[in-house]
Amino acid sequence: MQIGVLSTAMYLPDEVMTGEEIAHQAGLPIDVVENKMGIKKKTVPGIDDHTCEMGIKAARRALEKAELDPKKIDVVIYIGEEHKEYPLWTAAIKLQESIGAVHAWSFDVALRCGTAIMATKLAKSLMLSDPSINTILLAGGYRNSDFIDYQNPRTRFMFNLAAGGGAMILQKGLKKNIVLETSLRTDGTFSEDVVVPVGGTKCLVTDANFDKSLYRLDVHDPEGMKKRLEQKSMDNFLKVIQESVYQSGYKVEDIKYVAMLHMKRSAHQYVLKELGLSEENSIYLENYGHIGQFDQILSLELAQQSGKLTEGDLVVLVSAGIGYAWGATTIVWGNH
Repeated sequence: MQIGVLSTAMYLPDEVMTGEEIAHQAGLPIDVVENKMGIKKKTVPGIDDHTCEMGIKAARRALEKAELDPKKIDVVIYIGEEHKEYPLWTAAIKLQESIGAVHAWSFDVALRCGTAIMATKLAKSLMLSDPSINTILLAGGYRNSDFIDYQNPRTRFMFNLAAGGGAMILQKGLKKNIVLETSLRTDGTFSEDVVVPVGGTKCLVTDANFDKSLYRLDVHDPEGMKKRLEQKSMDNFLKVIQESVYQSGYKVEDIKYVAMLHMKRSAHQYVLKELGLSEENSIYLENYGHIGQFDQILSLELAQQSGKLTEGDLVVLVSAGIGYAWGATTIVWGNH
């Protein structure tokens, strides 16, 4: 039984932060921010751009594009971040109620920036194993840019964190945009390299320690992490792409488009080169920044708008998330 992508949608805040503004706050040359980091501008949340709320807006757009009655949705999977309107809160239930998916049941999942890819595999498995599940909505929001201190050079590689919401509707028996195989890898040796030091059970939030410099993302051993990650990151990034494509019955040479997360420009170019592809086979998100697990949905949206996707194209969605996790999903685009 085939599982297809019925529709995708994004919500992007109106407010942006420019590369020049990042450079000024971080004390960096503008050339480093715009060309090396690859950030010309990025979306940042406005006053009403709360995490789940951005996911709700994206979900409504996806439903409208698909001309789908929300009552037809069987399951809602929230794929946004843990940083949301309230702590200890299941955002999927709020999202389900807000869009009118009254016949669905819902839950949250998390794998940092690999969440959308992991959830795609999960949704496909649910539909294949349960005859009562035919349509699943994946949706959520992201604004981890709230946790960035531009004065902290240890987190420089996360200065691209942005804000937005994304949604994807998957449907059983759909002969369109067929979801094939997903490859996932995780490596726990990096599990505590990037954390917010304050706010968990190890260090509760108190009046004494609630300081902006503490309640932010930080890296305890940046040089050590960089050295260890350089040995594995790009290898695992390429391996999940290769595994996803091969397990789907194709070859790397068949890839026509790569929906890739935003990362530094040289890394983006390296991946394309290793796959035998050019910059025409992807879109570099230098005008959006890194919207976490929604970069792949954004890339698909932009590719459709620019005419980069045609019938029968082999498309790969690929991401990596702190923790560390890598994932890729292969899709055959178009009607079948």
